[in-house]
Amino acid sequence: MYLNTARLATTSTQPFVERLAALSAQRGRLCVGIDPHAATLTSWGLDDTLAGCESFARGLIAALGEQVAVFKPQSAFFEAHGSAGVALLGRVLRDIAAAGAISILDVKRGDIGTTMQAYARAYLADGELSADAVTLNPYLGFGTLTPALELAKKNGRGLFVLTRTSNPEGASVQQARNLDGSSVAQSIANEAIRANDAAGTALVGLVIGATPCEHTVELTGFNGWVLAPGIGAQGATITGLRAMFGQTCNQVLPSASREVAAVGSDPMALRERAAQLSW
Repeated sequence: MYLNTARLATTSTQPFVERLAALSAQRGRLCVGIDPHAATLTSWGLDDTLAGCESFARGLIAALGEQVAVFKPQSAFFEAHGSAGVALLGRVLRDIAAAGAISILDVKRGDIGTTMQAYARAYLADGELSADAVTLNPYLGFGTLTPALELAKKNGRGLFVLTRTSNPEGASVQQARNLDGSSVAQSIANEAIRANDAAGTALVGLVIGATPCEHTVELTGFNGWVLAPGIGAQGATITGLRAMFGQTCNQVLPSASREVAAVGSDPMALRERAAQLSW
């Protein structure tokens, strides 16, 4: 049922943004989230156990691995099963690589100094949890992400920093105003633009929710990718992306998890649903 899980080296001299552009041109830009929470497992006829988590996650990749460009495993659902769940996450990441797809590991890490160095090493070097890209939290200050920026550039990986997220609670922080009148979210986008200019490649992407609200982030001059969660369950639609992101829409990776997985475990149904959400 599952793909070959032989250890695959993921370090690449080709920048992440180039690999993502080439693959999305072939397969489309849909990002399928791998979120094995209890309700989804139940819809697949599975128990909320490590075995159920594995059947779901690896079954989803087996069905869609050669069709979609990007998978986004949510680390928390694997971590909930302890060390065995973390080991499973490593197998899931290797399945994604074996399918020729790109992995964005959703960990939302952010810290200072040596702790950030350790997080970067965990996900952006060649280890058991190696991913093509990770999500990061810049709200301890964008400069704290420097270790991840440096290692991502060295190893041909990518970063997606939380900017204007799809949860309504985020607005109280992200839409707060700086002394210059700009929003905090805008300052994150501006820092990403500067980081990409300094790196000479679009190393840093942004996480901006696709939910139907005013995201108020000006993206002029931004040359990276935008990860846009919220398709389906949170109310966002594929057809609404063009109006929301305008000229940047060709840089958007819409992310859907329950909207795909809810059709159940039948591989044909999963492929048909992913095709309906193609972008």
